[in-house]
Amino acid sequence: MTNRCAWPAGNQLMIDYHDHDWGVPLHDDTRIFEYMVLDAFQAGLSWLTILRKRENFRKAFENYNIKKIASYGETDFNRLMNDAGIIRNRAKINSAIENAKQYLKVQQEFGSFDVYIWHFIDGKTVINGWQSMKEIPAKSELSDRISKDLLKRGFKFVGSTIIYAFLQAMGIVNDHTTDCFRYDELVKMVKKQ
Repeated sequence: MTNRCAWPAGNQLMIDYHDHDWGVPLHDDTRIFEYMVLDAFQAGLSWLTILRKRENFRKAFENYNIKKIASYGETDFNRLMNDAGIIRNRAKINSAIENAKQYLKVQQEFGSFDVYIWHFIDGKTVINGWQSMKEIPAKSELSDRISKDLLKRGFKFVGSTIIYAFLQAMGIVNDHTTDCFRYDELVKMVKKQ
């Protein structure tokens, strides 16, 4: 039997996400933006709810074409508000559009969002050594710092707890528990970088 983190709890969609996506270091600006959007929409909801709608989000947000999203006006906003395939939350939809605009500014300033986000940790994944899910924090000094910087830049729905989940998802932080098979795999992967 494969040992993995407890949180997928036997749900195949969650298991697939855990085994293939969660904690894998991302360096592609479009995928990073997708995770930022999904983590913002997840606020107050379960991650399973978001995973079930993940493909719908991709379609609704045109495969996370950041330039297109940044130019969304009232017609696109209304289209998203009427899309039953996603979370129809006015503030979260507005945040995705506003964040796309700010994301483009960060790309312009740093060359890519990837360079910007990874510079907070000098390009090296934070490898934690949690033995149980109970030890994993909801936020950290790192997520506080990044959240504060993103807020200063005009991003929305980027509080420290949301940002910590985002950092876990995109592999800046390895929060797989030490008994999980992915923990060692990801440690080896980041050591090769």
